[in-house]
Order: sequence, then C-alpha cells, then structure tokens
Amino acid sequence: MHFWEGVSLAFHQIRAEKLKSFFSLLGVIMGVMFLIIVVTVVEGLDRYVREDLTSQIFGVNTVTLSRSPSVNINTTREQRRERNRRPRLRFEDADAVREQLELPARVAVESRTGGSIVGDNGITASGVSITGASPAIFEIRDHTIEFGRAFTTQENAAGSAVLVIGSETADLVFEGQSAIGRNMRVRGFPYRVIGVLEERGSLFGQSLDNMVIAPARSPLRAITAPLGYVDDIIIQAIDPDQLRDIQMEVEGIMRVRRRLRPTQEPDFSLETADEAISFWDNISRMLFTALPMLVSISLVVGGIVIMNIMLVSVMERTREIGVRKALGAKRKDILAQVMIESATLSTVGASFGVLAGLGIAQVISALSPMPAAVSPKWIMLGLGLGLTVGIIAGVYPAAQASKLDPVDALRYE
Repeated sequence: MHFWEGVSLAFHQIRAEKLKSFFSLLGVIMGVMFLIIVVTVVEGLDRYVREDLTSQIFGVNTVTLSRSPSVNINTTREQRRERNRRPRLRFEDADAVREQLELPARVAVESRTGGSIVGDNGITASGVSITGASPAIFEIRDHTIEFGRAFTTQENAAGSAVLVIGSETADLVFEGQSAIGRNMRVRGFPYRVIGVLEERGSLFGQSLDNMVIAPARSPLRAITAPLGYVDDIIIQAIDPDQLRDIQMEVEGIMRVRRRLRPTQEPDFSLETADEAISFWDNISRMLFTALPMLVSISLVVGGIVIMNIMLVSVMERTREIGVRKALGAKRKDILAQVMIESATLSTVGASFGVLAGLGIAQVISALSPMPAAVSPKWIMLGLGLGLTVGIIAGVYPAAQASKLDPVDALRYE
C-alpha cells in the first residue's frame, strides 16, 4: 500500500503543478534525452558501418589487396611518401593469386573512376561511378541482377564492350524504358548494356545505384587500369573460418612476387573489412567513454533539483506526516513513502526524456544521412538512471521527514 500511495502522490503533484514539475524534472529529462539521442545515432552508425558499409564497400569475408590501406589516419608524411613509392598492382598479380591460392576463394580485380555517360538517345548522366572488374565481383559485392545478365569470364578475357548498369543510371538515361540491348558511351567508349542491377539505396546520402560495371579488360581499361594496373584485388573466402589463412597465403604469394626478404616490410596492403573499419571502433569507443560524463552532469543537476523539491514537499506536508505518525506510522513507512514519491517523479522525467530522445533521433535520421537504431537496453538504462537519481535524491528529504517529532509536526503551521 505504501508503494502505490507514494506513486499516487507523485502523479498528483505533477497534475497539480505542471509547470513546476516540468522545471523540476528538466535536468533528468535533458540528461536521459541526450543519452538516447547520442547512443541511438551512434548505434545506428555502428550497425550501418558494420553491416551495410562493409558489405557494400568491402564485401563479406573478403581480403582486399591494394597498394596502400583504404583508411589512412594518423599517418606521418614519411609513411605517405613510402606508400606513394610502392609499385602498383597488375593483372598478373591477380592471376598469380588465383592460380597459387590453395584454399578455396573467389578472386576479382577492381578499378574505379567517375565521369559522364551518354545513352543512344542523347541523354547524359553525370557523376556516374565507373568500375572495371572481374565477373566474380558480382558475387563478392552481392550485386543482384534485376534485368538481363552479368558479363561472363569469356567476355572479360576477350575485353568485350558490354556493360551492367545501376538502376538509377538506367532510369536517368533511358527514362523508364528497357535498357537491355541499348547502347551508351562511357567516357567516349561505346558499350552495349546487358544487365541492370537491383536498387541498393544510398550510403551516407550518396547513391549506390548511379554506377556502371564493365569487364576489367574491356576498352575502358585505358582509363580505369592504364598499362595493366589495377586498384584492388579482392579475395573472398568460401569458408569464413579460413579468411585469416587466406590472408596469410596471399601475403606469402605477394612477398615472393615482390622478392621481399623475411625482414622487409611488405610494399602492399592487405585488409579485411574489420581492419579497414578499425578507425570507427576507436571513434565509437571514445564517444561511449565520454557519454557517461556528459550525461552525469545533467543527472546530478536534475537530482539536486528533485531533492530541493522533495524538501519543500516534506515541509508543506509536515502536519500530514505528524498525523500519520500519531496514528501509528513508523519511521520506515515515512521514509519509504517519500523515497517512492521521489523515485516516481524522476522516473516520469526519464520517460519523457526517452520519448523526446527517440523522437529527435528519428527526426535526425529522416532529415540527414545519419542512420538511427533503437536498442531496448539503452531505453532500460535511461529509465534505470532516472529511477536511481530519484532514489538518491530522495534519501535526504525522506530521512528528514522520518525524523520529525509527531507533536512538533502537529503544531506546525
């Protein structure tokens, strides 16, 4: 009975003095709201980076062999110079990896550039991502063909001028008409469209569907892979458990090809998706480390305000407490009632903070490329923090109320 009585008194106070209650709970609301906004956006980004970004950019269970790492953070000028002096990868390197790799894997080359393309109807699409790649890239990158087909190994070896295009590119150039069998010029080179990819959406606001993929050895290689160079060689493990073994095998193959001694540093880069996004791990770790300190400031302020409000509430109900004691209420009863009331007030504030935080996070997600993900554990943490602040803030007022002498309390005006 004491529990529900304390809860009822807390809600009665909120209803009776709405503005006062709002300002009393503002610190808790702001603290929990800030917590929910930050963790919702950071968790959304984390999930996006680990699931969508890695599959779209790196592929699943892949090792990327390149001239230098894809992410260059905290590198010195000398390190950058050393990487620029490294020899570039060639088609022959990919052939050697494909032939000498003992573990089962898919191997593809990939070279990228950008530019405009022109359809046979004269319509131009600009800012198109242009890729020259091996046929295996469709499986490695999980590209799904919606219409038509992908180019074959034979077409790649022959350097056929065929093209697979993104759904947005198809809509821009051919305006809703079928693109299969149509012709277009890519950076001046004539090509025939044989396939259209399924829509993939966007990545941080950038479309993933305004793109074309041509065979790596097609005429486009004069731009994407001049002199037989390639940007990346991607190796995908058939068995995910063998990824690290494949990485070690590829390193051995390349060290032999580059004639590197055991003590020499490699003049190439081998990255898995996890290694490539390690920079994000550092950023998210810093955010989650700093977050409790920032939130605690608002919660401490909110707790002090609630404590003051409860002291005022105890003073206003001094005669009521005296009557209760005179009728047999024990000290622990008064103590529990005040603490329950304080905890209820704070939890209500935390609930409003959670709702406000979720709402603002969804607005941010809708109006910007920042994704948001709602995790129940953070909602429970927000409510738990509100409850904890209320209990701590209620200790002193509850102790003061429980110590009141019933005779003095009854005389209080």
